Parts: sequence; C-alpha cells; structure tokens
Amino acid sequence: MMKSSDEIEGKLEYAVCNTCTIKLVEICFARAWWFRLIREPLRFGMVIMGMFYDIDPKDFPVKSESCYGCVRFTKTSLKDKSSLFRFLNGIINPIFDGIMETIVSNEEILEAKKYAREATHVSSNQTGSD
Repeated sequence: MMKSSDEIEGKLEYAVCNTCTIKLVEICFARAWWFRLIREPLRFGMVIMGMFYDIDPKDFPVKSESCYGCVRFTKTSLKDKSSLFRFLNGIINPIFDGIMETIVSNEEILEAKKYAREATHVSSNQTGSD
C-alpha cells in the first residue's frame, strides 16, 4: 500500500465514511430476503473492478474494526479512478438507494450516518488539538 504524505510525516490518515452501508445492508437483509439478490451482484462487480484497478479495501486504515475491509472504500476509490464506474454508478446507485430506502426508515439512515461519523471521523480529542 502506498503511504500518504500524512503517514510519512507520522500522522495516520484514516479512511472516512459518511453513511454506514454495512448497518443499512444488515437491516435490509433481515427484512427483505430478496435484497441480497440485488445487492450481492453489484458488490461482486465492485470487488472485481476494484481488483482490476488494484484497490484493496483492507488497505484503508480505519478507526473502527467493524469498518475494516468495507466495500465502501472500494466504491470511493473506483469513483476516483474509473470513468466507466462513475457512469454505471450514476445509473445504478439512485435505483439501489431507492430500493434500500423502501426497506429502512429515515431514522435508521440517520443512525447509520451518525455511526459512520463516530466510527471514522477524527475528533479534535483524537488529534491532540485543544
């Protein structure tokens, strides 16, 4: 894995996430048996594209063990590296999100956002600044 400039200078740059997809997907799997039939082929496609672009989600340093290896980091990297992925994601992601939003509540989405911020964003207490 290539080190960021912050890592070289001694500061670890953690991967950041704004919505915990893992939490939302777990809810969807529990409530809708068929959701796995939609999500898993899409996840598999991202993993394969990530391998093509030499992206390993386990290379992203995370603050929370539950975030380790999350496909979200592959998706974010693919958005940066692949115009094909950006095109496909622009078509598929709104449909996928719409399906997911019929299964989970707005409160659960807000909880997933809060969890992601708490799990991945470095607070002022953690950076050593006052």
